[in-house]
Amino acid sequence: MNVPDESAPANPVATVRAVLPSLTPAAQAIARLILDDPGMVARSTITEFSAASGTSEATIVRTARALGFAGYSQLRFALAAAVARHEPERLIPGDLGPDDPLTDVIAKVARAESQALADTAAQLDPVRLGAVVEAVAGARRVDVYGVGASGLVAADMAQKLMRIGLPAHAFADAHLALTSAALARPEDVAVAMSCTGETPDVLAPVRVARKAGATTVAITNNPRSTLAELADHVLVSAGRETAFRPGALASRISQLLIVDCIFVGIAQRTFETSDAALRATREAIEGFRADPRRRSRPS
Repeated sequence: MNVPDESAPANPVATVRAVLPSLTPAAQAIARLILDDPGMVARSTITEFSAASGTSEATIVRTARALGFAGYSQLRFALAAAVARHEPERLIPGDLGPDDPLTDVIAKVARAESQALADTAAQLDPVRLGAVVEAVAGARRVDVYGVGASGLVAADMAQKLMRIGLPAHAFADAHLALTSAALARPEDVAVAMSCTGETPDVLAPVRVARKAGATTVAITNNPRSTLAELADHVLVSAGRETAFRPGALASRISQLLIVDCIFVGIAQRTFETSDAALRATREAIEGFRADPRRRSRPS
């Protein structure tokens, strides 16, 4: 009788999607079949799946282990459990097509965002999150690196940290990021964001900050990426991009969920100072909005 492996990934499909780029070509063929039809894989014996994927049984076992399972039986069990939860649409959200009516566009996009949040929350390790919270809360300075869509999330994180009194700066320009990273100290924290974990403009400053002694944090979809290898702490997001949605909200919203969890964790840990800083910044902004001189027009 198969029993759940408590150390195995909570969401096998999200795990497969995250590590897909780092797998070997043979393992990628297996992974794509899992993504395309998890129910079929759950129903297949290893011999049947070997025939369907065109790979050897040994390769299937190695791939299952690479995904965090003890073997193919445990992978099948996890996929069967996911299918039994009546979540086929969550497992296969369906990519947008050029002829999709707007009603389908709304449904598919909304489902993708909901899935990204649920998958990220399911695999967000509280112990690792706590370590990041502790590091950032005690930092002298926080650098946040991110370009493109991840750059928007980096700016959001820096803004949130500034609101509670932590010196934080977001860098979307590699030259500025490298300049700041070169001046980092061991009491500083460098947070790097990249869905693929292979963005050159993000990897370069992380390497420099790490060499300078700063604590490094990665927020990425791929826990086997170069960025993950460079980081002291890795937090895994689960949003994915498609042909019609590069820089998709699903990718950003999964990163934003992690940023919000870090922010709330720090605010809880430093409640008195954070609460005072939030009130002070809120009053300053509200006072600026209420200033009648801002509403007067020059004559």
